[in-house]
Amino acid sequence: MVSAPAKPPLEAAKCCLPAVPVAAKSSLPNSSATVSAAPAAAPSSLDNLDSEHPATDSASADSSRTVEVIRKRADFLAANRGKRFVTPNFVLLAHRRRSDHPIPAETIRRGITVTKKIGNAVARNRMKRRFRALLAATLPRDGIAGVDHVMIGRKANTEADFETMKAELEKGLKYLAKKLG
Repeated sequence: MVSAPAKPPLEAAKCCLPAVPVAAKSSLPNSSATVSAAPAAAPSSLDNLDSEHPATDSASADSSRTVEVIRKRADFLAANRGKRFVTPNFVLLAHRRRSDHPIPAETIRRGITVTKKIGNAVARNRMKRRFRALLAATLPRDGIAGVDHVMIGRKANTEADFETMKAELEKGLKYLAKKLG
């Protein structure tokens, strides 16, 4: 059995590099194409989509509310002194910022805490990703302006589905909005 000598890795890479820009250029969308007007039947199908997910003026106004991330330990400790809402999967803390705080009063801030008690790094990172998705979907609409929101992960026997956690978060935000007045 005779085998041919393999090229060194650097030489092999040099052969493939010229093909990369060509492949990238060929995958770009055609910018010279014009967009044609939609047929008359298309708006009725869009109306069906709007009826499933109605867009209200308050939803579009709320989506422009800015949500920032809490990064300083002092802000997490201050949130711990605030009001709390406890569920089997997480604890939601809410703390109204002082009037002299450098962050604008209309800004909503969020933070996530998951300790090593939860599990290994894979479990903690999964929980943090789920919390980020929950907060991104819920806070612009239901968040309380001028308040820091912190989610603390809790160890549960079974992982709850996303819709259950979203319903719990919405319930918690409404509860804390009443508590904070």
